[in-house]
Amino acid sequence: MLSVLSGLGLGLSLIVAIGAQNVFVLRQGIRREHVLPVVVVCAVSDALLIVAGVAGLGLVISAAPWLVVVARWAGALFLLGYGILAARRAWRGGEQLRIDDAPAMSAPTARGTTTAARTALAPVLLTVLALTWLNPHVYLDTVLMLGSIAATHGEDRWLFAVGAIAASILWFTALGFGARYLGRWLRTERSWRILDGIIAVVMIALSVSLVAPVLA
Repeated sequence: MLSVLSGLGLGLSLIVAIGAQNVFVLRQGIRREHVLPVVVVCAVSDALLIVAGVAGLGLVISAAPWLVVVARWAGALFLLGYGILAARRAWRGGEQLRIDDAPAMSAPTARGTTTAARTALAPVLLTVLALTWLNPHVYLDTVLMLGSIAATHGEDRWLFAVGAIAASILWFTALGFGARYLGRWLRTERSWRILDGIIAVVMIALSVSLVAPVLA
């Protein structure tokens, strides 16, 4: 039980932070759009990375640091592109959320306003996969560091992994499905423009932070 709780605590400490993946999950939760598939992809991806780290993939990454370099540049370019798209949405506006039990659709309301257009599932899943697997920090933190700490638990390292996976499932579920309660403050176009502006700043800042150590 101590190993499980240790994995749970470390898993939460690594994942509960402002990052590209969490920002995207939060936005999908607020939009009430494909929330379950996004949460499942994030949780399953984390579980695979945790298992890989505990199984010893961290040793491979240590022996081939160029893998992290490739992920660093690919992730930086992707985050920059996503940030530019968010900035474009913030500049142009036009997005509004209808607060009801149904996902936001592109259709006129009784007052003549238009709700946010619903994005297809495929591009949403591709985006969350890219935000997860092109992030070099996920290999350094989830695979290398978490895997190294799990090794200190000896035969109980897989119980440690269970705790870390549970932390991931709990966090993404709470973030994705809890975000809908923020919708009451985001039913106007101005609110969404502010949110997309914040997302743009976060994504572009994360993109710069990935390559800044290399360029310094």
